[in-house]
Parts: sequence; structure tokens; C-alpha cells
Amino acid sequence: MTVQRQAAFWGLALAVTVLALFVLRDILLPFVAGFALAYLLDPLADRLERMGIGRFGATILILVLFVLLFILALVLVVPLVAHQLSAFVDRLPATVARLQQLIVQQGGPLLERWGGQDTLQDIQRSVGDLVGQGVAWFGGFLQSLWSGGQALLGVFSLLVVTPVVAFYLLIDWDHMIETIDSWLPRQYRDTIRGIARDIDLALAGFVRGQATVCLVLGTFYAVGLSMIGLNFGILIGMTAGILSFIPYVGSLTGLILSVGVAIVQFWPDWVWILATLAVFVAGQFIEGNILSPKLVGASVGLHPVWLMFALLAFGSLFGFVGLLLAVPLAAAVGVVLRYALRSYLASRLYRGGGGTAALPRSENDA
Repeated sequence: MTVQRQAAFWGLALAVTVLALFVLRDILLPFVAGFALAYLLDPLADRLERMGIGRFGATILILVLFVLLFILALVLVVPLVAHQLSAFVDRLPATVARLQQLIVQQGGPLLERWGGQDTLQDIQRSVGDLVGQGVAWFGGFLQSLWSGGQALLGVFSLLVVTPVVAFYLLIDWDHMIETIDSWLPRQYRDTIRGIARDIDLALAGFVRGQATVCLVLGTFYAVGLSMIGLNFGILIGMTAGILSFIPYVGSLTGLILSVGVAIVQFWPDWVWILATLAVFVAGQFIEGNILSPKLVGASVGLHPVWLMFALLAFGSLFGFVGLLLAVPLAAAVGVVLRYALRSYLASRLYRGGGGTAALPRSENDA
């Protein structure tokens, strides 16, 4: 088979896969979630196997513990967060109005001296319009995720089907990998294995490690802000922790929200406002010096801008399913593009006819 035919075959296979994902996007959520859960829990199952527990028993033990923890989180955390979210949405207009009032009171004389009363009024209108647009966009984005991810399934289907899918996939994980490996073209098996190994390392280093970082940071922020007595501290802390999946975005979002709420709540007592700021400074120090180096490790090739684009793009196209697919697809595309770049730099097209240098089989060998 010629290179052109191989390229055409795999290009057609990729197009069919993307088309199938788009057509079936409304029913994919429990299966994609189950696959992601099995991938995240497979290392734990392998470790239990090495301890002498059979694969079936290890899978049962892991999923039972996971379901129990998930139910406990639903019972304890979700009602509290839902209550704070409802209160936060209700009080958001008043909070924004109070912030504008404080800006006018504290910065009004200076702004009038520089640009006059018209400038001050323009800034007030701009801030109000910006906040209104931001709230509308966020509400529309959440609505698109909900409609895209739950159109035909519902929450009940997600909670029932996902553990079952994860159970069967976790039992047969090693067998599935061996089967897929046996399908690889013999001529390119080592190259494909190297690329797949790089993708797995990128996902393992980022998804598993960053998920742990998000959990620890979310707990730290929620507890810290609650101890200060900040309104909606648990909601803001957990939101910052979840958004920390995108580097810097979670901490920045949580910092802006918490400081804004702290100014409205505590003004003019600067002690508690600075204490709120100190919580996020401490969280950034812990993340940058302790959590990320130990849990995430070195760079895995997922630039924050690329990751943000992937999450927004796939979330808009496929709803919540797109959010689950965004990180693995972004990692896979990044690894393939880096391999293509290395191939180009070692080719005659780049070297100008001086021959083709031997390529490393994976990024780790480069």
C-alpha cells in the first residue's frame, strides 16, 4: 500500500470518527465519562493487582469506593454549593452596584480631575455593560453545556450507565490495549507506539496530576475563605479549584471574585480584604512550589492558551462531552504536531537535499 493510500485511508477513518462523534454527541456522555473514569483508575487497579488482588476484585473494590465517595459528595457538598450559588446569583446585581458605588466614592475625585464628569459616567456604564455581557455569556455557555450534554440522557442515565461502562472497561483494559496494539501496521508499529506512549504520558501527567491539584486547591480555598467569614466562600473556593484545571485561570478567577465580594462585605476594614488576598497568595505558593512539581511534574506540552481554546471549542460543539474530550484530544494533537515538526526538521524539505536523518521514536528519546 502506497503512502498516499495509507494517508487517504487514515484521513477517511478520522473523518468518519469525527462525524460519528458529532452525530452521536447527545448519547455519548455516559460512555465518554465511563472511559475517562476507567483511564483514571487503571493505575490503581494495576497496583492492586501487583499486591495480589485479582483484576475483577480490584475493579469491584475501586468502583465501590468511588461510588461511595461520589454519593457522599452529592449528599454533603452539592446542597451547600447549590444554596450558595442561588444566593450569589440573586445578590450579584447588588454586589456589582455596590462595587461601582465604591469606585465612584474612592476614585471619583481623581477621575473627574483627569477626565471630567463625562469620563466617570462612561466608566460606570462600561463596567455595568461588561458585567452584564459577562453574566449573559456565562449563562448561555452553561445552558449550551446542559442542553448538549443532557439532551437525551438525563442525570439518572449518566449516574447509572457511567459506572457500568467504567466497570467493564476497567476489567478489560489491558486486553483492549493488547488487541489494539495487534492491529497496528507492522511497518509503523514502533513509531505509533512511541506517539501513543507520549500521549499517555501527557495525559497521565496532566489529567491525573492536575485533577489532584484542583481537588487540593479547591479544598484549601474553600476552607480558607470560609474561615475568614467571606460570603460564598465555599462556592468561590470550589470554583477556583475546578478552574485551576487551566493553569492560572482558576486562581485569577477566584481572586477577582473573592476580592470583589470582600470589598463589598468588609469595606473599609482592609484587614479582612488583605486576608482574602493572602489566601490566594498562599494557594499559588503551595501550587507552584509543592503540588505542581510533585503531582504534575515537568511540562507535558499543553500550553494554557491551547488548553483554554480546546475546552471552549469542544464545549461549544459537543457540550459536556466536549469538555471530557477536549484535554485528551488537545494532548494527542499536540504530540502529533510535535512529531510532525520533528519529521519536517529531519527531512530533505528542511535540510535542502542533504538526506534524511534518523528520527527518535518518541519525544522521550529526542
